[in-house]
Formats: sequence, C-alpha cells, structure tokens
Amino acid sequence: MIRVVGITFDFELETANTLNHVDFSRYRWYWVDFNGPSHDEISHLTNTFQFHPLAVEDCIHRPQRPKLDYYDNYTFFVTHIVKEKNKEIEREELNFFIGDYYIVTYHREPVLEVNQVWERLMNKKNLEQWDPYYVFYDILDKLVDNYFPLMYKIEDELDKIENNTQNNSMESLMNELFDTRHMLLNLRHSINPMRDLLYRMLNSHHLQGIRDRWEYFSDIYDHLLKLSDMVMSSRELTADIRDSYLSLNSHQTNNVMRILTIITSIFAPLTFIAGIYGMNFKHMPELAWKYGYFLALIMMGAVGVALYFWFKKKGWF
Repeated sequence: MIRVVGITFDFELETANTLNHVDFSRYRWYWVDFNGPSHDEISHLTNTFQFHPLAVEDCIHRPQRPKLDYYDNYTFFVTHIVKEKNKEIEREELNFFIGDYYIVTYHREPVLEVNQVWERLMNKKNLEQWDPYYVFYDILDKLVDNYFPLMYKIEDELDKIENNTQNNSMESLMNELFDTRHMLLNLRHSINPMRDLLYRMLNSHHLQGIRDRWEYFSDIYDHLLKLSDMVMSSRELTADIRDSYLSLNSHQTNNVMRILTIITSIFAPLTFIAGIYGMNFKHMPELAWKYGYFLALIMMGAVGVALYFWFKKKGWF
C-alpha cells in the first residue's frame, strides 16, 4: 500500500493513495509512505524516484544493520523497530529516503510510530514548521522512546529473578535468566547500532536538515546512550545472578556430599564389624558366646557415636 501527502506552497495539505498522475512539482515538500508494498509498488522506488539500486536492494533484502548512506540528492537511512513476542525480541526495519523536498518511508508491516506522525500531520496544525527532517525526527523520537518500556520490563523481570519471591526452582530461574540474557543480546544488536547511527548523523556535514535541529536529534542520541548503559548494566546483573546461583548450587551440592560422606564414614566400620560377625565360621569363638550378639551391637553403637562426636568436633557437621 502506498499513501502520499503533499504540502503545497500555500501550506495546504493534499493526499493520494497512488503515485500515478501525482504532480510533485506542486508541493513545497511531500511524504510517500510504502507500507508492505507489492512488487509493482516497489518498482516506483527505482522508476519514479530514481533511487539507487543498492538502496532499494537494502529495503528488500533484510535484515540490515542501522546505517546511513549518502547519495547525490538524498540520504538513505536504515533504522530498527523492536517488539516483544513470546519473550523474544523481534526487530523490524524502517527505511527512510530523505531529500531536500521529500521523505519516503518504507516498511513491510504497519508501524505505530509512522501512523502516529501521519495522523499528527493530517491534523493540519502548524504546517509551516513541518518539513522532511521534522517528520524524520518525530518518527525517530517515538521509535526510540518505545524502546524504554521494553527495557523497563526486562529490568522488572530481573528483579523478580533475583528476589525469587515465588520460590521457583533453580532450573526454572536459570531458564528465565538465560531467556532474559537472550532478549538483552537482541536489544543490544539494535540499540548500539542505532546509537552509532545517531552519532554519525550529528557529526555529519552533509545533513543540513539535522544540523538545523541538532538539539532535537542530540536528545534522541542521549536516550540511546541511556538505553545502551541500561542494556550493559542489565547484562552485568544477569551475569552476577548467574554466578550467584551457580555458587549457591555448588555450595548446596557440597553440603549434601559432605553429609553423605560423613554418613558413609560412620557406617563403614559398622559394616566392617557386621561383616566379620556375619561370616559364620564354625570355629569363630564369639559365635558360641551367650552375649556376643549384644556385645557386637554395643560395639557398633559406640563406634558410631564416637565418630559422630569426632566429626562434629572437627566442624564437619
């Protein structure tokens, strides 16, 4: 689907749902949105707008890392949208072609941020302040702001894992922890490249539209820096929780093994005594003794109690 909105030289707003018979020379600037376009609609990128084949190829073949490429009369941007689905981070691309008098957005699925800015523009308020780079800023700002709820949710999950208020098993906690680490890794693969993209944009001498709004794009960059720090801190926390659980598990295992070893050590001499008196040799002196059975029991009990107190004195209990 393609939709077009143009701002005339009298700051009037006109819309269209096709590129056929649209006279772009009538507009001060215009915005064309490609939302899940068909093959025929994609051909407009090359035939109508004369975009470079490599840029069009980056739109079609995904995933691409967030980046910007300079061309003769426009700049091509690749950005990432992140969503959570079934405890998985899904990344979707949102591509921009921005020239002096137009902005073209390309995405395969409906994008909330694009629709929000589109609706704002349709309200026809303060059209004088709008231009292609203002649209770009508004979409990018909302896109980055929507990273934060997902990041806060991950931090809450880490708090639950660390506190273990539901008394989940060690195996369940470790599974949740590694799922969270995987989500953080996917987030990092979007946030850090987006941060680098904004840094390159802010320090570019080719993007006058961004330099005119340097403070606004710098604010987005600050948000991405904060997000990057949050991801790094959360990953370090997951590593600390993992190491703590592994140490606790190792400690518990050692305690169990120590107790089992002590029990085995106590019963070993008792088994030795019982083994001797269970050989049933005919000429074994104690076998015919009237009190031999009771003496064996007393001997085994004394040995067991003595070993118990000796291990306790050594601090093994």
